[in-house]
This record gives sequence, C-alpha cells and structure tokens, in this order.
Amino acid sequence: MPDRQWTLLDSQGQPFSSDRPGTVGGHKKSRLYGRLDCPAALRALARGGYVANRVFFLDEATARAAGYRPCAVCMRTEYLQWKAQ
Repeated sequence: MPDRQWTLLDSQGQPFSSDRPGTVGGHKKSRLYGRLDCPAALRALARGGYVANRVFFLDEATARAAGYRPCAVCMRTEYLQWKAQ
C-alpha cells in the first residue's frame, strides 16, 4: 500500500504531491490562508461552498510567498502586520 500523499501548493502557487501534510489551509479565490482549525474556515466548510477552493501549504512562509495573506480571524496578529505593510 502506498504512503499517504497530500496535494499542496508551492511558493509559486503550483500544486505538488507531498508526503507531509500541510500545516495551513487557504482559499484560492480569496487568496488567504489560516490555521486548519480556523472557526471562519470551519463554518464555511460546513456550509459546503468553500471546499472547491480549499488549498493547503506546507507552512506559512510558503503561503505568503505564493501571494496569500493571513486570515483576519484566526491569525489576527499576522493579519494586522500584513495590513500595516
């Protein structure tokens, strides 16, 4: 049986197969990322409309390099720092 593989986005926003799961999730249309337990993302997932645009990154640095911004709900400090730039 093959090992588990996850599809993540790289720093250029291109998908690749990884043997490690992503540590942050994102929304490709909104170009934002956040924690996997983000209350706002979990509510959107429960409504069903978010799933088609869900992406994952290995880490926060990769998400930022791909042009995504931090979530204002679950990553408030990082979001405020991003907004102040």
